[in-house]
Amino acid sequence: MHDKEVVDVGPAPLAPADVVRVARHGAPVRLTADAVTAMAAARARVEELAASPVPAYGVSTGFGALATRHIDPDLRAQLQRSLVRSHAAGSGPQVETEVVRAMMLLRLRTLATGHTGVRPATAEALKDMLNAGITPIVHEHGSLGCSGDLAPLSHVALALTGEGEVCDADGERVPAREALKRAGIEPVELGPKEGLALINGTDGMLGMLILALDDLDRLLTTADIAAAMSVEALLGTDRAFAADLIGLRPHPGQAASAANLRALLRESQIMASHRDGSCTRVQDAYSLRCAPQVAGAARDTAAHARAVAERELAAAIDNPVVLADGRVESNGNFHGAPIGYVLDFLAIAVADVASISERRTDRFLDVARNHGLPAFLADDPGVDSGHMIAQYTQAALVSELKRLAVPASVDSIPSSAMQEDHVSMGWSAARKLRRAIDGLTRVLAVEILTAARGIDLRTPHRPAPATGAVVAALRREVPGPGPDRYLAPEIEAAVRMVRDGSLIAAAEQVTGPLA
Repeated sequence: MHDKEVVDVGPAPLAPADVVRVARHGAPVRLTADAVTAMAAARARVEELAASPVPAYGVSTGFGALATRHIDPDLRAQLQRSLVRSHAAGSGPQVETEVVRAMMLLRLRTLATGHTGVRPATAEALKDMLNAGITPIVHEHGSLGCSGDLAPLSHVALALTGEGEVCDADGERVPAREALKRAGIEPVELGPKEGLALINGTDGMLGMLILALDDLDRLLTTADIAAAMSVEALLGTDRAFAADLIGLRPHPGQAASAANLRALLRESQIMASHRDGSCTRVQDAYSLRCAPQVAGAARDTAAHARAVAERELAAAIDNPVVLADGRVESNGNFHGAPIGYVLDFLAIAVADVASISERRTDRFLDVARNHGLPAFLADDPGVDSGHMIAQYTQAALVSELKRLAVPASVDSIPSSAMQEDHVSMGWSAARKLRRAIDGLTRVLAVEILTAARGIDLRTPHRPAPATGAVVAALRREVPGPGPDRYLAPEIEAAVRMVRDGSLIAAAEQVTGPLA
């Protein structure tokens, strides 16, 4: 890669976009000179404490409920190995590569602040693993979100020491020692406090929050595109989206969503066709008229979550921490509550955006509400079922999203002999949000697929240039109305186009950048 594409990691906060570039797109990383200086200074203080006869938590003592035991110097290397081995106790399916890479990068950035006391060489080895595309096997279950993501991070630390399993750059699952050897990376022999510094952070849940926000940037714009197509094809009105009406309730997300809808629906012949006085409806159903209120609230929720994520990206999460004046102090910053709350809040918003999308889709299929379209948008209703079962799939997903919206962060379960007696469950909140975002992607894909068919069935009236561009892009992958076809591949094609942003790109060729 070109040097300008390298992500510099130092004491300064990372940008969310940098996390996405490294986690999703494989951008290389580099430790800055000031990071090395800060780590060396903090390490000197840890070595001083390690040599002292006075017990120092995490340096010369056990951990958690075992913190009262002073560890003999001859056993301290074993103490760190034992910590990582015992805490690498995850279970269940393998966590996605992008999540593990985000977690590795965020832990590296905390090490680079100089507040953890690790040796620069240990941070360099973690950096080298990232750049070599070596991804430790991390499991779905194991984190309570306090003290951070202990089990997931321990699987990363274990691989750094040459134990456990990893996926190499080719995606092959191999022993960690073998992958490190192939990449020319020496396994790390952990020194005092280093095991603790590698595992005591909220990096897993924060990484998943940042990746979710990247997804939601696309999905919330896509939700406006889907709503515009449905409003148009269901012969709704755009009058409710007028700037002066929207401005009476000055939420920024609502304003952005309504502005998108106005841009997408501009110059629609379908809308012009029922502005001749023949339409007797006084107002549209809520799922059409209130689209910017719901999608806008989701946007504002995402903005709040983004603010939390950016504060976390400026944080140094460890326990104990090395302070600038040389003190080494225990603290509670590893508690995942700030992240857990917004992960749960986003899951609620995701469920509601999906719910209103499904209600719009359902209106297309009912002759009592679709204003002249065939039942279920079928070519020959009765012989053909049209999009009947596509809506069933949407409904099943929406019901699942409602279950995933039940907050994890209100739960707590005590651990570590009641030393860790209140936990955040932030990792669990992040895992369910990832599933929710996949569900929303699929729900929006079904709405767009259905609305595009509705728009086609309004011929000879033409859609707005922007929504027409979206239909044209979809038609390159999915045929237009006709007798029943094998529908699952068409849904998956629409899912891919929602996920990769190609439908947004089609609309923006007409509208310019959408919010």
